[in-house]
Amino acid sequence: MRILYASSEVFPFAKTGGLADVGGSLPSALERLGHEVKVIMPRYSVIPGDRWEFIKVKDFTLRHGKKEHSLTLWKSRLPGVSVEFLFVSTPLFFNHNGLYSEKGKDHPDNLEGFSLFCRAMLEAPKLLNWKPDILHANDWQTGLVFAYLKTLLRGDPFYRKTGTLFTIHNMAYQGLFPGSNFPKLDLPRNTFSPDILEFYGQINFLKGGLVFADILNTVSPTYSREILTPEFGHGLEGVLQKRRNDLFGIINGADYQEWDPARDSFLPSGYTAGSLEGKSVCKKTLQRRCRFSEKDVPLIGIISRLTAQKGTDLVLDILDELMCLDIQLVILGVGEPDLQEKLRAKAGRYRDRLSVHLTFDEAFAHRVEAGADLFLMPSRYEPCGLNQIYSLRYGTIPVVRKTGGLADTVIDATPSNILSGKATGFMFETASPLSLLTSLRLALCLYKDPLLWKKLVQTAMEADFSWDHSAREYVKLYELALKKVLPRLTV
Repeated sequence: MRILYASSEVFPFAKTGGLADVGGSLPSALERLGHEVKVIMPRYSVIPGDRWEFIKVKDFTLRHGKKEHSLTLWKSRLPGVSVEFLFVSTPLFFNHNGLYSEKGKDHPDNLEGFSLFCRAMLEAPKLLNWKPDILHANDWQTGLVFAYLKTLLRGDPFYRKTGTLFTIHNMAYQGLFPGSNFPKLDLPRNTFSPDILEFYGQINFLKGGLVFADILNTVSPTYSREILTPEFGHGLEGVLQKRRNDLFGIINGADYQEWDPARDSFLPSGYTAGSLEGKSVCKKTLQRRCRFSEKDVPLIGIISRLTAQKGTDLVLDILDELMCLDIQLVILGVGEPDLQEKLRAKAGRYRDRLSVHLTFDEAFAHRVEAGADLFLMPSRYEPCGLNQIYSLRYGTIPVVRKTGGLADTVIDATPSNILSGKATGFMFETASPLSLLTSLRLALCLYKDPLLWKKLVQTAMEADFSWDHSAREYVKLYELALKKVLPRLTV
């Protein structure tokens, strides 16, 4: 089938988080299954124009928000990838240093820019004379595309047979804007109502996808159940409850071309589950980089946005006690200024066993995954998470909170799971410093048993979360979406 895959960020062109990783990997996995996929995203000014070849497809105009907008459709390809990438550019929008925000403040033109992008992505296939069987869009930035398709383009023969899927990567980010801006969207007035796009007086882009898409999914089965509750639904649990029969969960896959310790070019030495000597080399190299002593103590890694959602405050609450133990800890990430400052201060105090890197560094992230013995993810909620999946592949045992995708990907080291050889990590339930510390202490105890630890590492490395499996699950959802099209065709 023909699939138009829409995302506001796609790796390697533009990335702020896991959304881009999915956009860079899932389409290729779908192509490998025999489907034809085109990916569409904004052409941000921060995308390096000299790194990839962009070919102009066509200049076009679009009336939106009572204005005539000039746009350009571009296309590009990546080496060794058959997927075609489409880009929409406009002189008025997507010209900031950040994709959605800068210095902690959202761009004031996000509503106009992303609503125009949603309109433009429905024009792009027409310019190419390429009718998609499936329109698959992701997160709030693309949520309004379904509203436009089901209202302004209702009855358009070009999209008459197109099924739709909306993927929610994180319910916390909904694209909220003042209700006074509704006229800028060019949508029917009756769509600004509590049962459609209105949300406590505001416009809610995410809600557009939840209401209008044929099928909905999130990025893990557990998270698809969690968001039906007030704790995780962020005010939209009622909308999701109404659509629970159309809501599914599919675990994100890992790009094992990018994340494979046997052939990772960022590592000083490769290794496999059957030959772990290279992991010891990676650990010593990481210790030198962090200015730690090269001794055999547990080395713990954290790669994360430094936010309360990710449990960074929980780590800070136990940090002094952790530093009394014979361990080493490396932290890589950026986030909330107050948390960054507290970590910086702790790093100055515990210089010989705590290394904090307040930046994003792709190469260093790979080296932390390979060089650490344990990987810490104490998230309060985690729709899917990718780093725990990378950690499993690299034999770096994850310590995670039992939530969302973490619960779906890590097998807890309970006595029975350890005895049966199924355990791949450690899990705690309550988002508290004590629960985190207790789980971590258990992991440190098992580390003292070399044979048991080696078995844990090898079992973790054998876990398979490849995109090929997840892509087949997405195809099933596409087929469900197409079944919903059939009744519309007979009306």
